[in-house]
Amino acid sequence: MTKLYEKLFKSAPSQNEIKKGLKAVLSESKTISDKQLLMKILSVIDLTSLNTTDNKSDIIHFTGKVNSFAGRFHNIPNVAAICVFPNFVNVVKEKLTAKNVRIASVAGGFPTSQTFRSIKVTESKMAVDAGADEIDIVIPVGSFLGNDFAAVADEIREIKGTIGEKPLKVIVESGLLHDSEQIFKASMIAMDAGADFIKTSTGKVNISATPEAAFVMCRAISDFYSETGIKVGFKAAGGIVTPNDAVVYYNIVRDCLGEEWLNSKLFRIGASRLANNVLSEIVGCRVDHF
Repeated sequence: MTKLYEKLFKSAPSQNEIKKGLKAVLSESKTISDKQLLMKILSVIDLTSLNTTDNKSDIIHFTGKVNSFAGRFHNIPNVAAICVFPNFVNVVKEKLTAKNVRIASVAGGFPTSQTFRSIKVTESKMAVDAGADEIDIVIPVGSFLGNDFAAVADEIREIKGTIGEKPLKVIVESGLLHDSEQIFKASMIAMDAGADFIKTSTGKVNISATPEAAFVMCRAISDFYSETGIKVGFKAAGGIVTPNDAVVYYNIVRDCLGEEWLNSKLFRIGASRLANNVLSEIVGCRVDHF
């Protein structure tokens, strides 16, 4: 029997469709004047600390900034989540007091996904057991490029089965895939295997998020929803620094998927520097809170 993802491979958008779809989005994303829009963007950010040099003290300080946000900025929404390595999840769990901010953890051999599947599964479960509300993993890109789609799907399915109801964000690492058709295929495989979100990038390779990849992935989400009735979220991550950058991805999601996707349950932006830049635009002066 043909797998659902193989059936949906055929609906990948052409280069002309991608170009046409992005033309309107990019033209309307050049200027920002809507503070309500910027506050929506701030509220979907996964504030990220994924540095080789991270230590317990760094993560306590990082979490403290999120905790103190509401006291300093009364009418501005906080970020959606704090995203850290799995060995720091328990630190965030212990120190986080900010309301409605989730704990996200990368796992599954992040960022390369080059280790034994059993270790990926165990690491994901350990992160959840330590207090993670969400897990971000990377597809085994090598297996995907070798056309071993079944292995990719099976791995995602096993990790999702292990973490249960916790949202699973699956990174397709779009910058390492050869073309838009591959990005579309990887997205379909991930969703068919149980991904709750599909995500562009780790931010650890030369090419991270791009509007083209985002458009293709959102089209995949739309087609998957039309076929199954299942709403899968989209996360853009890697190299998103300015408010203008963020607005581009917001508008792609709005145009491809509709207003109902424009909330933290179905749309996230992974970033480390973006939050301060968006916040500065909102308050009208330079603010380096995060």
